[in-house]
Amino acid sequence: MSLYLLALLIGIVAGLRTMTAPAAVSWGAYLGWVPVGGSWAAFMGHWIAVAVLSIAAIAELIADQLPSTPSRKVPQQFGARIVAGGLSGAVIGAGAGLTVGGLVAGAIGAVLGTYGGAEARARMALAFGRDRPAALIEDAVAILGALLIVGAVS
Repeated sequence: MSLYLLALLIGIVAGLRTMTAPAAVSWGAYLGWVPVGGSWAAFMGHWIAVAVLSIAAIAELIADQLPSTPSRKVPQQFGARIVAGGLSGAVIGAGAGLTVGGLVAGAIGAVLGTYGGAEARARMALAFGRDRPAALIEDAVAILGALLIVGAVS
């Protein structure tokens, strides 16, 4: 599968859950699934990066369930998703020398994931009559999607 497509898809995951994408890419680098050795992105495979990003991803999954969590479309949240998607896409492309293309694809994916995820979640919440089931489904899609994407890189 094209690294550009995988970078776009990991960006979509970042649009759903900001920290899930970089945490998954970091785990992939740590496990050797995402080849980053000898590139600028090698730091993503270090156990410290894995630990920090995993904690951040878990914290985000918990915080997303709180009613006080702001919309993913407010500037701070939206910007963070674009940065996370771009970084994750760049790391996917780094091993093949496709850093810039991966960054662009990841950032575009984050925009698509942010707006598409918000719309899908709103429709599911309306169908369920409440938000929590929709949020949990979105969590599952982001986590499983990230695992499948990172697994397809190698």
